Amino acid sequence: MKKIKAGQFECFPQVKVDGVNAKVFNGLSDAVSQWKQDCKENKNVITIECYPGVNQQELAQGLQALGASLVIHSDDLAFAPEKMDEILERDLLPHDPVFGIMTVRTLKDFFYEEKLAEARRKVQEEDKGIVVVYGVGASLVHPGDIQVLADITRWEIQLRYRRGMTNWRTAQKDLPKLKKYKRGFFAEWRWADREKEHLLNTMNYYLDMTTEGEPVMVDGDAYRQALVQASRRPFRMVPYFDPGVWGGHWMKDHFELPENGSNYAWSFDGVPEENSLILNFDGTLVQTPALNLVYQKPVALLGDRVHARFGKEFPIRFDMLDTVGGQNLSLQVHPLTEYIQNQFNMRYTQDESYYILDADDNAGVWLGTKTGTDPKAMEQALRDAQSGEKPFEAEKFVNYIPVKKHDHVLIPAGTVHCSGAGTMVLEISATPYIFTFKLWDWGRLDLDGKPRPIHLDHGMKNIQWNRNTEWVNEQLVGCVTTIYEGEEGRVERTGLHEREFIDTFRFDTASKMKVQRNDSVHVLNLVDGERARIVSADGRFEPMTLHYAETCIVPNDAGEYWIESDGEPIKVILACVRNG
Repeated sequence: MKKIKAGQFECFPQVKVDGVNAKVFNGLSDAVSQWKQDCKENKNVITIECYPGVNQQELAQGLQALGASLVIHSDDLAFAPEKMDEILERDLLPHDPVFGIMTVRTLKDFFYEEKLAEARRKVQEEDKGIVVVYGVGASLVHPGDIQVLADITRWEIQLRYRRGMTNWRTAQKDLPKLKKYKRGFFAEWRWADREKEHLLNTMNYYLDMTTEGEPVMVDGDAYRQALVQASRRPFRMVPYFDPGVWGGHWMKDHFELPENGSNYAWSFDGVPEENSLILNFDGTLVQTPALNLVYQKPVALLGDRVHARFGKEFPIRFDMLDTVGGQNLSLQVHPLTEYIQNQFNMRYTQDESYYILDADDNAGVWLGTKTGTDPKAMEQALRDAQSGEKPFEAEKFVNYIPVKKHDHVLIPAGTVHCSGAGTMVLEISATPYIFTFKLWDWGRLDLDGKPRPIHLDHGMKNIQWNRNTEWVNEQLVGCVTTIYEGEEGRVERTGLHEREFIDTFRFDTASKMKVQRNDSVHVLNLVDGERARIVSADGRFEPMTLHYAETCIVPNDAGEYWIESDGEPIKVILACVRNG
């Protein structure tokens, strides 16, 4: 494999905020001092809404300097942990280690109304001094004369789960990490996000508590202006990298990642649900969930057409899967649309594709069932393998498709698939990324020494048996169409399948090519070449440099733009929501 120059991949990209007179504060002591200054004579209520996962102990210690006449911790007004667990039992499917039902509940559903009423009465009766209401659900008690949102990134929450942090208001103190993630994904984060959506519009201050011991605060108007700027120009999010039992070393080598004693299996570089933004206010850095941008500026970001279909959801996901020097992924299938709707209360499913960034000489992907496969025989073989009777002979039932660099393999939901060893995959897919039904994991244990969950019952209900050898080769492999070729370069449509709502295009140029908008957000990755420039056609944003394998988002409101090379050949893959 040719190794493109290392060290260019930016692991901590920033969104520079221009022309905003921001009030920024480093540390809780500075934040508390500002709140004191904001307080008028007589009575002032400071409400600090905390996202689940925020270190409230750290916050409470800092609040002591306020000298408040009344402090109310809103968590104390919520249901007891045992009652919370009981209410959530059905929604969270307790016997399933991974999947639950997407909640329709709100945060208020978990608070005693009489306790909220009593807390409100206490706040009202306090006639002078500083009143502090803080915690999860603080805004249910009082909107605050000074309103603060204490926030944390999704990735940091998951890391804290791994370090032992429990879910919010649970009596289950020793849950494995997957069940903690499940409770967050299907329940806690949904309640908290619904509350956060409102507060983003009204908060006086945004308090970033992602890095323990180093909170950073910015005034609400400046924060909102920063998101407006991000919605009008290309930006990158903060990627994160994670090991896995099947992981390889391609990313470690190409991105110069730190030694972690293992490998790097995944990189999430284009998932607003998971990734964060670093907002640079004249040198002060505020880290914030990228999802906040989706909530604040959905139309500007997504485009009116895409917003009409998906609402405040970012429908496209880019991530990377590294098996170079590693192993096969688990053999898997994603749910059909009706299945994910009926079983999990999700609106759309995880259609996806594998764009091959790089590959060993004998690399391939497992894709679709072999023509003539007996469904009952394959199911029995999978169940025998799961019980330990004998390994599943994948080659008897599943097609192995050789792949090379720049191939694009399409994977509509219901298709049996996995990436084979020796591939570096840019995965382009719809956003419901958690819904992978594992059929076979090659008889191995996870990094923690425990078996990885297998979901045969779910999986067998979703396999589309007509996705056989002929169908796969005709509809999912090599489906590349040239739609433009000229002196400046070539544009090819590389997918996705007609059942999928995403379109992908590959721009190949050694000069520059103009990109037309289709009232959709664009997600880009430089799949070949050291660098490309994203240049506004009308000068509305400063040019942005995109390095090899980096993902960036170009909001719809960024307008038309050019993809430019510095004279060397480049390839850029672009994904958008299909029009029509």
